[in-house]
Amino acid sequence: MEASKQAHKAHVLVVPFPGQGHINPMLQFSKRLASKGIKPTLTPTVYIAKSMHTTTIPTLYGPPIQLRPISDGYDDGGKNQAQSTAVYLDSLRVHGPKTLVQLVKKLIEEGDPVKAIIYDGFLPWALDVAKQFGLLGVVFFTQSCSVNSIYYHVQRGLIQLPLQGPGPSTVSVPGAPELQPWEVPSFVGQYGSYPFWFHVVLEQFSNIDQVDWVLCNIFYDMEKEVVDWMAKMWKIRTIGPTVPSYYLDKRLEDDKDYNLQFFKPNTILCKNWLDSKPKHSVIYISFGSAAKLSEEQFEELAQGLKISNQTFLWVVRESEQAKLPKRFIDETSELGLVVSWASQLEVLSHEATCCFVTHCGFNSVLEALCIGVPVVGVPQYTDQGTNAKFMEDVWRVGIRAKIDEKGIVRREEVEKCIREMMGGRKKEEFMMNVAKWKKLAKQAMDEGGSSDKNIDEFVAYLTEC
Repeated sequence: MEASKQAHKAHVLVVPFPGQGHINPMLQFSKRLASKGIKPTLTPTVYIAKSMHTTTIPTLYGPPIQLRPISDGYDDGGKNQAQSTAVYLDSLRVHGPKTLVQLVKKLIEEGDPVKAIIYDGFLPWALDVAKQFGLLGVVFFTQSCSVNSIYYHVQRGLIQLPLQGPGPSTVSVPGAPELQPWEVPSFVGQYGSYPFWFHVVLEQFSNIDQVDWVLCNIFYDMEKEVVDWMAKMWKIRTIGPTVPSYYLDKRLEDDKDYNLQFFKPNTILCKNWLDSKPKHSVIYISFGSAAKLSEEQFEELAQGLKISNQTFLWVVRESEQAKLPKRFIDETSELGLVVSWASQLEVLSHEATCCFVTHCGFNSVLEALCIGVPVVGVPQYTDQGTNAKFMEDVWRVGIRAKIDEKGIVRREEVEKCIREMMGGRKKEEFMMNVAKWKKLAKQAMDEGGSSDKNIDEFVAYLTEC
C-alpha cells in the first residue's frame, strides 16, 4: 500500500442526498473528520460532482476530501433531467446502490478500502450496502431530532394519519413540545401532499435498527430531552452545528465556506452595499435554494417591505424573479437591494444585518443561531413549520409570521414583524437569546465541547474497530 494511504487513521465514505441543504452539512462534517486524521471520501452524484468543478476539496489539518461520485441515473442533468421529482427519486433508488457497490469494490482494488459508510438518512439503501461488505453503517440526520422523531413515530404506526379527526389533533413525541397540525412537518400535517417525499422521510427508519451509529446535525443543548429519548434506542451522538469553523470555534483556519454553491453569489455587490449601511440596519430576506413562493406571496412581501420603510437585502433566485411586482426593484432602489443569490454566511455575519426573514430551512436556522441573528419565520413546507415553532417558542430567537386562511403572510403582518424585530418591545430579549445560543454553539464545537467530544469518540471508534 502506498505511504499516502497509510497516513490516515481510517477511510470512510460520506454519501449525501443530492441537494445543497443535505450536501453542505455532510461536507462540513467531513472537514471535521479530516482535521482529526480520518480520510473522508465524499460521494455526490455524477452531475453534482461535475457542477463542483473539482475532484478534491482541500483541508487545512488533514488529507484533502476526495470526490468519488455515484450515479442517480441522470448524469448529464441531475434532477432537472428527470420528468418529475418522483421519477428522479425512483431512479436514484435504482442506480445509487448499484454504483455505490461498484465504488466500494473499486476502492478495495485500489488498496484503499473503507471502514464505514456515513449516509444521509434519506438514502437508507446505503446501509444495506455497508452491511453487504461488513462495514460500519452510520446514519447522518441533516434535520432536527424532533422532526426525525415525528417521522419515526409515524413510520412505526405510533402516530396515526391523517391527524384531523372531528377536531384539530395535536402531536406529541417524547421530549418535544406539543405541536399543532400546522407545526408538524408538512408531509405529516398535510397527509397526502407530496407522497413521494412522504415515502422518503419514513424510509429513513425502515432499517435504522441495524445501524451502528446515529449522528445528528445539532448540538446537545438544542434538543436535550429528545436526544436523551433517542439514545435509549440507538447509539446517537450530536456532532453539530456543521457551520464553517470561521463562524464558530475558528480552529479550522480559512474554513469560511461550504465549498458548494448551486447558484453563483453576488458577493462583491452584496459586501459593498452592506458596507455602506449603518450597523444593525438591514433586513436580510432569503427563502433558500428550493422554496417556490406564489406571485401573491411575493406581492405581499414586497408591499410589506415598502411600507415598513426599512433597508433590506432580498435574495430572489433568477427563476423566481418574474414573480416580483413590476417596477418593485426600481421603486425601492434607494431602500433595498434584490440579488439572485448571496453568500448567506457573509450576509448574516455582517454588522449591518439586523434580522433574517427566512423559510426556516434547518441549515438557515442553524446559521442564524450560530452567528447570532434574530429570525422572522415564514415557513413553507417540509420540516420548516417545526423549525419555526422551536425558533419562536423553545429557543426564543424570533417570531413566526401569521398566515391568513389562504396560507399567505399579508403585507401588514410583514410590516408588523419587521418593526418588532427592528425596535419592538421584544428586540432586547431576542438579542439576548441569540447571543446565548451563539455562545452555546461555539462552546459545543470548541475543543472539549459536547459536539467535539462526540466527534472524537466517533473517530476513536473508527480507529480501533
